[in-house]
Amino acid sequence: MNKRASGILMHISSLPSQYGIGDFGMSAYQFVDFLKETQTKYWQVLPMGITSYGDSPYQSFSAFAGNPYFIDLDEFIDKGWLDQDEVDNTNLGDNPVAVDYAALYYNKYPLLRKAFKNALPEVESKLNQVLKDEDWLHDFALFMALKDYHDGRSWQEWSDDFKRRDKRALESFESSHQEDILFWVFTQYFFKTQWDALKHYANSAGIYIIGDIPIYVAVDSSDVWADPKYYKLDENLAPTVVAGVPPDLMSDYGQLWGNPIYDWDVHEADGFKWWIKRIEESFKLYDSVRIDHFRGFEAYWQIPFGNETAVEGEWVKGPANRLFHAINNAIGEKDILAEDLGYITTEVHKMIEETGYPGMNVMQFGFGGDDAEFAPHNHQYNSIAYTSNHDTMTMEGWLLQANTDELRRAKDYLNLTLNEGYTNGFIRGTYASHSYLAIIPMQDWMNLNDEARMNEPSTVGGNWMWRVESDYITDEMTEKIKNMNQIFGRIL
Repeated sequence: MNKRASGILMHISSLPSQYGIGDFGMSAYQFVDFLKETQTKYWQVLPMGITSYGDSPYQSFSAFAGNPYFIDLDEFIDKGWLDQDEVDNTNLGDNPVAVDYAALYYNKYPLLRKAFKNALPEVESKLNQVLKDEDWLHDFALFMALKDYHDGRSWQEWSDDFKRRDKRALESFESSHQEDILFWVFTQYFFKTQWDALKHYANSAGIYIIGDIPIYVAVDSSDVWADPKYYKLDENLAPTVVAGVPPDLMSDYGQLWGNPIYDWDVHEADGFKWWIKRIEESFKLYDSVRIDHFRGFEAYWQIPFGNETAVEGEWVKGPANRLFHAINNAIGEKDILAEDLGYITTEVHKMIEETGYPGMNVMQFGFGGDDAEFAPHNHQYNSIAYTSNHDTMTMEGWLLQANTDELRRAKDYLNLTLNEGYTNGFIRGTYASHSYLAIIPMQDWMNLNDEARMNEPSTVGGNWMWRVESDYITDEMTEKIKNMNQIFGRIL
């Protein structure tokens, strides 16, 4: 049985950095030191994949590749591959509390390309070896080089020979664009080596990393381009149906994600080989893996391609535990966490119970009725309790708009007082809950309002931008978190 513990949700992008976005540099190591000092055991991050349209970490060009934005440029400066003055004079965003993704796209990639050119004589043989060793990397690097060749357009807009992976056309492109392909290998090699060093530092301090993977992949991804048979596509390789969720607490129109739907019959006939590889690779990066929208394995909401909202769709049965039996048989039991929020049926509860994976509770949803499912006394031990998460309002934001009945129930239940602070009272209630793991977003520890919200579902633009200021760690906060861990038996 898992020991009672706590964690903090803080994405890499939200860390302070002088280079426009949080990265694997010094501030990440300082955050690990902060976790250790507060006796917090887990650091939860959002998906670390390379982001595409909308800047969402849940829409990536690859289910396996890491985000080059997180590469620490200081290493390249120290190696002499970049000049400090040139980096300092490059516009990577001038807002210390918000990521400017456009500035990163147009300006950090040129810096990475320059570092690659300068490093190539030293690292070329290593990169070629890595390309041979990682079977997913070839398709990804080739895909990204082809995207660059096509000015960033989706692979579905490429000429038929590239779109349909004509062997002769691809071989000709590879032979004439070897450096373009190696650049993307370079980004993945340094993403992985820098992350491995940071994770080793965290693990050595007793801190474990909870990663996050989306259930689906993006249409415009190397995954769909390389293996279209695994998805429900038409003869032109366009999706026939796409993913999302029906109307719920998050949105009156549902959430239209637009991801292609897996052809689960093909996956199962193939022994779930792709999914086994995905989980195996995820555990090379993380100690625990949260799978987003876990209910989609039991049944998923399928929306006709071209619909403007997610209202009109249908529930279709998924592979359920046949998938997880195959994963366990192939790579053994792993520490998987099931994101089971939203519309959950008896069948979904049964599926998750059979896996033994912990589910999730969000305290904001705990006071909508006399015996709300997410109220702390209803938490199962084998579960994770949150005040809020990346898709909800911050706790302060919720408190400012909560209806009278919800706020009254929360005040009575948690004995909220102005002296303690209502958000602090919610954190206390989360820590006191029966759930073995309590995770608090950094925004809630800092009592930040909805200006610090990470994502508003069903919207594009203005999301995933929040960052902390460089002086966010204070003695007062450190003591507050440490005391909370000690009082409620969640010490490291």
